Amino acid sequence: MASTTPTQIDTAPPVSKSGRSTGRAGDKIFSGLSQGSGILLLVIMASIAVFLSYRASIALSDNQGNFLTTFDWDPSAKPPVFGIAVLLFGTVVSSIIAMAIAVPIAVGIALFISHYAPRKLAGPLAYVVDLLAAVPSIIYGVWGALVLVPYLGGLNLWLDEYFGWTYLFDKTQVGVARSIFTVGILLAIMILPIVTSVSREVFLQVPRMNEEAALALGATRWEVIRLSVLPFGRSGVISASMLGLGRALGETMAVATVLSPSFLISGHLLDPGGGTFAQNIAAKFGEASEFGRDALIASGLVLFVLTLLVNGTARLIIARRKDFSGANA
Repeated sequence: MASTTPTQIDTAPPVSKSGRSTGRAGDKIFSGLSQGSGILLLVIMASIAVFLSYRASIALSDNQGNFLTTFDWDPSAKPPVFGIAVLLFGTVVSSIIAMAIAVPIAVGIALFISHYAPRKLAGPLAYVVDLLAAVPSIIYGVWGALVLVPYLGGLNLWLDEYFGWTYLFDKTQVGVARSIFTVGILLAIMILPIVTSVSREVFLQVPRMNEEAALALGATRWEVIRLSVLPFGRSGVISASMLGLGRALGETMAVATVLSPSFLISGHLLDPGGGTFAQNIAAKFGEASEFGRDALIASGLVLFVLTLLVNGTARLIIARRKDFSGANA
């Protein structure tokens, strides 16, 4: 009896007379839209950079202070004097505090939802976490001013009593807890849902075979997490952290509601005062003159560059760790 062979289906794209693959019309449209979207994004970013640079150059040309080291912010003076030293310090320090608090807690919550919680509990808990990410900033700000600030008074006294020797937690001024430390805690609460949601989705993508193989070899649940889940999701956690850091750097209304701004740099994190780029722009933009707005735009340009540097650094870290992150598993 003659043997039969299965019919092979030719899935190669059609080829034109010139030898080039013509492809389908839908593929061409999708490819064109994708390339156009990427180019449009670059054009928008370049336009923003050009606008900020042009308006900033107008203000910086008449500034009589050092823009990077001057503590004062008085663009309406004759001559104008303004600088971003206090704003840069407050933005960076409050974001570091927020990341130090939020990232470990977010990773722990993500691991609990993805690998420890029962399915009946994991679903509602994940929904609640995602819902927190949708809360408007002003709601967080009002809650922070009415609830967080009064209740942090006792924590500040406790930190001052037992950790005042560290200088950072040495409270030298009497007043309510409207400080950079309070801002950092509020920002940590705000970015916690973002970092948690992205990290949870990354942990859920870990190949089940990897975990089952580790359990079959006698590994404990924590060893499976440490050897299989965390290495696979490292790049995803870094990306999630950078998303949270981006929100922390640019948060406006919540910070403006909680912080008592002042143009003084103090290493005592519990003392009231300080400022951030976004908070300063929101507070002064409405009453600023044309030149004052150019000065605020100049500070916005620094925040724009700072955000680009943070995201660029994150991309470099992810690229260097890509081979060990489990992304190619």
